[in-house]
Amino acid sequence: MNYFQLFGIEAKFSVDLTELSATYQALQKTVHPDRFAHSSAQEQLLAVQKSAQINDAYQTIKLPIARGEYLLKLRDTQLPSEQETVGDVSFLMEQMELREMLADISDASDSDAALFAAQETLDVQSQHLWQQFEQLILIDEKESNEKAGGLLRKLKFYQKLQIELERIEDSLFD
Repeated sequence: MNYFQLFGIEAKFSVDLTELSATYQALQKTVHPDRFAHSSAQEQLLAVQKSAQINDAYQTIKLPIARGEYLLKLRDTQLPSEQETVGDVSFLMEQMELREMLADISDASDSDAALFAAQETLDVQSQHLWQQFEQLILIDEKESNEKAGGLLRKLKFYQKLQIELERIEDSLFD
């Protein structure tokens, strides 16, 4: 059974996270260890395994990049390697410029403004990639799925940049 089936939802990128969370909680209640306290060791083990499967499914569907990767996996689409993404020279140059922008925040005369500008830049650029991804994933054809996979790979770079920006912000205000 795939993760979408486990939650009783259609295998698509757009999901109702509130509904997903409610279903997750309901499923977890059915396999909670307390319900199996007086059961056999085998039944207890099965409950723990089922609980772990539900947790994995929930985390995968809840997080956009993981959900996109899983959906493409269900569609038998191989995601490009990191080296293929780095082979995109214009994207590589963009990433280098963004990293320089992040490195300059600590030395900026107005670090608040620099942080805000960096956050806005990352948000705008990643949102543009998400819009492209969502259009491609709806098509569900081999070529569009492969292009969507390439965009997910790029979005992972933006996710890393976001984490780096948060680390910089923490270090400035701690």
